[in-house]
Amino acid sequence: MDARPVRIVIAGEHPLFREGLRRLLETEQGLMIVSDTSDASAVATLVRALQPDILLLSVTKSGPPAVEALRELVSSGVSVKTIILTESVDTPDVACALELGARGIVPKDSSPEMLFSSIKSAMAGHFWVGREEVSDVVPGLRKLEAARRRTKAFGLTKRELIILRDVVAGYTNKEIAGRSSISENTVKSHLTHIFNKLGASNRVELALFASHHRLLDGV
Repeated sequence: MDARPVRIVIAGEHPLFREGLRRLLETEQGLMIVSDTSDASAVATLVRALQPDILLLSVTKSGPPAVEALRELVSSGVSVKTIILTESVDTPDVACALELGARGIVPKDSSPEMLFSSIKSAMAGHFWVGREEVSDVVPGLRKLEAARRRTKAFGLTKRELIILRDVVAGYTNKEIAGRSSISENTVKSHLTHIFNKLGASNRVELALFASHHRLLDGV
């Protein structure tokens, strides 16, 4: 970072979170906390008045106020490098934040060093998604979308989705084993897990369930 301190605004609904984050950031030379707020609706006004370099915006499971605050920033033409602090990176709100121009997505269980790195990355014009720097937001969005697809797949692994695809296509266990270069017993084991995860009792129910929930899109 250059000689000028990086000016930061913290926005999060929990006082302990904001105070803890403030104290952490104050240990890093070159960072300056200019304000913090618990009111998501006041974020745009605060950023417009103080013109910080970085906005650290907390996203919680309770709702989308943080994303709405980011949307208001965009619509009002206020420019700030926003880093989203979230409990989970694979949610629609987080993907929406990236689409709205957020420069970073950092899990709340990250190390202090990772948070500092995300700030440096944003200041350098890069993106930070999850636990690594990326030069383009598109791969980050694809990564999040892939994670959401896995979540939507009711906990099925990639291998189980492939086997489910073959079951829906009408292949027998022996044919599936040959196509995947695994034993029939392994196929049976995977099928048992698939039946248990989806609550289906036969192949017809599996096919109907997969079709209804679009589990095989992109597989």
